[in-house]
Amino acid sequence: MTALETWELRAEFARRLSAMYGREVPAYNTLVEVSTEVNEAYVAKHGAEAERLGSIARVTAERHGAIRVGSPKEMAQVARVFAAFGMYPVGFYDLRDASSSSVPVVSTAFRPIDGAELAKNPFRVFTSMLAAEDPRFFDQELRAELAAFIGARQLFGEELLTLADRAAADGGLAADDADRLLELATAAFELSGDPVDCEWYKKLEAVSAVASDIGGVSTTHINHLTPRVLDIDELYKRMQARGISMIDEIQGPPRWDGPDLLLRQTSFRALGENRVFRYADGSTSEGELRVRFGEVEARGIALTVAGRDLYDRMVAESDARLASAPAGTTRVEVAAGVWAEHLPRTEKELALQGLAFFTYRLDEEALDSASLDGAAPGSASLPGTVSLTDLIEAGIAVPEPIVYEDFLPRSAAGIFQSNLTQDGSKDEAQPGTVYDIHRMSRIVGSEVHDPNDLYQRQQDASIADLARRLNITVTR
Repeated sequence: MTALETWELRAEFARRLSAMYGREVPAYNTLVEVSTEVNEAYVAKHGAEAERLGSIARVTAERHGAIRVGSPKEMAQVARVFAAFGMYPVGFYDLRDASSSSVPVVSTAFRPIDGAELAKNPFRVFTSMLAAEDPRFFDQELRAELAAFIGARQLFGEELLTLADRAAADGGLAADDADRLLELATAAFELSGDPVDCEWYKKLEAVSAVASDIGGVSTTHINHLTPRVLDIDELYKRMQARGISMIDEIQGPPRWDGPDLLLRQTSFRALGENRVFRYADGSTSEGELRVRFGEVEARGIALTVAGRDLYDRMVAESDARLASAPAGTTRVEVAAGVWAEHLPRTEKELALQGLAFFTYRLDEEALDSASLDGAAPGSASLPGTVSLTDLIEAGIAVPEPIVYEDFLPRSAAGIFQSNLTQDGSKDEAQPGTVYDIHRMSRIVGSEVHDPNDLYQRQQDASIADLARRLNITVTR
């Protein structure tokens, strides 16, 4: 192995994790196989249009993983590990109130933040931390027990952290060190064969199956690994046709006849996995846990703040309509109607209304033939200042969608909830512990980036480049 740059480390890390998870959860291999089939069929049918939200090479290689840690110390350490692969914290997600079930976690996602790095390999890991201080889930005694149990374990060894810090500082590693980093990092997320303390695990499970998966075992592990698919509805059908039990519905925006927005996700149900349990008398025996599942996603266009406000209103309206709809009506059916009433059906209209993020491509032919403010066609006759709206309307600035690279709290909680065997418990009479993006930044030891800022920067850079090429000022 020759020296590896950061993006090469990231791509190899994703590949090794995928191979490991496929050995641990064979149904994941089926999910990847079906995703590949669906993507190939979609490209064959739609041609170049199929790659509007990313090249087929990128989509095929794309994965997002999910892990769970138990404390701020563990979250800070995993941030150091991911920094070695050019993956930085983006977004804050509070799942504690995003589901009717007990999901006592707050999360961020580690991913590349530069467009070129995303294009090379967009591997991202949704990382949840147990909100062990929140008295709504854990009473004083259980909080102390959790702190002691989690404080006594070590998820990431010193050798791994030292190599990770060096890789992050140097932008890569020499061959031998790179291989060792990858070996240690992959092993850190492997399912452990250590016996599970049955009494302790069940005590946490009574609060939340998510809490027991985090705080009831000696290590962390990949909870799911997610391929990207271009037609998630077709994949859902094909997985069911293979006899694989899927969750009840696809999470996120509904299928409709307009542009794909944000993120749609679904999964097969958590499968029983053999684990060794240890009992109070010291004896052990095999049992079964159902905590890991196979998720798949379809990504759409990133929405602006205005677009997300509209999205949130449409979700609320869909919920209200569903509550009064006839029995048997699905959320997806109701939401599709709401989407059709409120959303533009073209990317151009989304851009004109400022609802989604785009980069802008200069159409030279349109420029040669367009006339603004009654002037003769051609760039030489453009006014000194032109609105982006006029450039879009004239066809000079062609919107190219920016892919949504992040997550939706309600959808993430919906996936978690769909794979839980029980709702757990939550004391709503207690005050919730405050977590936000600023506190998460302090926990991970670096800025947690606001996704909207990243998308806005990408769009602004594109508009600035367009203005330079046209030698004009572009206003909104």
